[in-house]
Amino acid sequence: MARSTFYYHTKRLSEPDGYDDARTAIRKIYDRHKGRYGYRRITSQLRNDGIHLNHKTVQKLMVEMSLYGKRKKARYKSYKGEIGKVAPNVIDRDFIATAPNQKWTTDVTEVKIKDKKIYLSPILDMFNGEIISYTISYHPDLKMAMSMLDKAFRKTDIPEGLILHSDQGWHYQHLRYQKALKDRNIVQSMSRKGNCLDNAMMENFFGLMKSELLYLQEWDSVEQFAKELVKYIRYYNNDRIKLRLNGKSPVQYRALFQSKKAS
Repeated sequence: MARSTFYYHTKRLSEPDGYDDARTAIRKIYDRHKGRYGYRRITSQLRNDGIHLNHKTVQKLMVEMSLYGKRKKARYKSYKGEIGKVAPNVIDRDFIATAPNQKWTTDVTEVKIKDKKIYLSPILDMFNGEIISYTISYHPDLKMAMSMLDKAFRKTDIPEGLILHSDQGWHYQHLRYQKALKDRNIVQSMSRKGNCLDNAMMENFFGLMKSELLYLQEWDSVEQFAKELVKYIRYYNNDRIKLRLNGKSPVQYRALFQSKKAS
């Protein structure tokens, strides 16, 4: 390399590029969300904070700072054959909802830590991805699913025609579960057997939870993880922004929708 070229690049590296404040802001967002945000979501959060940068610039700065999002995925299966009535696939991969409480979805996922297992059973609103209710249990029994329903029913006024989608897991074929839906005029919908894409929105949430919480550290016990899972769901609903929600969290997006509807 020519001497002049060497000194030219050395001078460029030593000169400020005007992005020091941006780097500080990016690092704060990245750390606040425990490394869960990639460059697109950080770009959106920066804009929410009044810092307008091109996503390619944010990506470049994050690469320079060695900041990367992490992803993994795992899945629990609860299908045990047809032990009750299987509902039709009413959703049929149409996950678009124009208002809250039009379309809900549910499923169960398993977490194993040091040879012990716990199970998460949530209900998710397809409108904004919000977790309406959930149960954390040491046994994947019917009580887990029924408790999840009871919490949702106490929290939310059930509108006429609400659809609740699931896979063909035995919980959702059970008479008690189906009666609880029928008593509230909730339309039951089920995925086709063995087709996880029919419930892609819930699968996506489970993937996020595991990549953004479960796989980020070593856990001493399932009890320790369960406590952090409660915090994560609160964070996911209230603080974690979604690009498809115009940079709002699920709760923020619902509140904005309701305020516009009221005005």
